[in-house]
Amino acid sequence: MSDKPSELLRGLKSLSGPFLNWDTEQLPGRPGELFLEWLRLAIDHEVKEPHAMTISTVDSEGFPDARVLILKDVVDEAFYFASGSESRKGQQLGSNPHVALTFYWPALGRQIRIRGTAEDMGAEAGAADFRKRSAGARAVAMTGRQSQELESEEALEHAIAAQKERISRDPDVTTPNWRLYAVNAKEVEFWQGDPERKHVRIQYVLQHGQWKHQRLWP
Repeated sequence: MSDKPSELLRGLKSLSGPFLNWDTEQLPGRPGELFLEWLRLAIDHEVKEPHAMTISTVDSEGFPDARVLILKDVVDEAFYFASGSESRKGQQLGSNPHVALTFYWPALGRQIRIRGTAEDMGAEAGAADFRKRSAGARAVAMTGRQSQELESEEALEHAIAAQKERISRDPDVTTPNWRLYAVNAKEVEFWQGDPERKHVRIQYVLQHGQWKHQRLWP
């Protein structure tokens, strides 16, 4: 095996297929419907964590930032996720709500790209989502120090233990900075990969309150 990164990477397979056929002659009028069709298909084919998505934001200096989160819900063309408002992503959303979401399911050769605006659904919705999280996930969020420098493993364990104790005393306790966000889509692209790179791309765009779709060149 070569030690050169370029040769190592070129030796890896991508889009090896075979993949499912996609009939683009019978497309739904709205992208939310097609998203749910694809999601159910991914679940039926046992795609691992099909609800995992990359969310991309922009910081105050204009640099893009990305990380993987879990999709919480889909209502029409609104895609929901949750985060702490004081985290890096939360602060970025506060100053610039424009975001992009990306789903990629290699086993199916499918990708979905969503561009839109994130809307904070308010304290009550955030609290309701927070209570649905596991005790461990709630305890970590309640330490309130996401993305800050970690002094030691002991400090982390002590902080989590303290919050777990707090949760055991009050199971309904929440943290005020936890927020549920809805990404209201303006543009959604569905991408079906092809081993010969003749990819099928359907783009939905919201124009004057109506969804229009078109096929794009690969």
